[in-house]
Amino acid sequence: MTALVLASGSASRRAILDKACVPFTIDPADIDEGAVKAGFAGTPAELALELARQKALAVSPRQAGKLVLGADQVLEFEGRAYDKSRDEAEARARLIMLCGRTHALVGGLVLACDGQIVWQHQSRCEMHVRNVSDSFLDRYMRDAGSILTAGVGGYAYEGLGAQLFERVEGDFFSVLGLPLLPLLDALRQHGVLEG
Repeated sequence: MTALVLASGSASRRAILDKACVPFTIDPADIDEGAVKAGFAGTPAELALELARQKALAVSPRQAGKLVLGADQVLEFEGRAYDKSRDEAEARARLIMLCGRTHALVGGLVLACDGQIVWQHQSRCEMHVRNVSDSFLDRYMRDAGSILTAGVGGYAYEGLGAQLFERVEGDFFSVLGLPLLPLLDALRQHGVLEG
């Protein structure tokens, strides 16, 4: 079997792979995401895929013969890409901006082997945030803690953050930043998992 290496330190992505019983090791990519974003002229979806490519290709040369998975996700709102909030105040402002409106979580997955991209996938989830009361938002901000700056939306959809939404168009794993079913298919094709 081919070995899989996750080019990320993301706890969420690790948990998804663990729960799906996918064997992997971790070797986080050390890329300058700020530089990639600053010099990028494409769409938010193209940016997510480019970041995933950069991560996979940064780790692949030091993991000879292994399949390296790069992944990234970007919040797209009104055509603009958003990073993780720097602090609680920015997270609150972002949540207020998104209330009663729809944004997208766009993701990119890339598999590389020996410095070559062998597979890539893009995902898109439409996230319909409900209108929330000031008292709900106050309680959410108090209870969310590190969730507020851990992800681009200021929510963890798999937990407390689910309360922010009235509707989501897209699969659960894509919302979390790792479209599992297409990835599992690719891992079977590349010998990481049995067919």
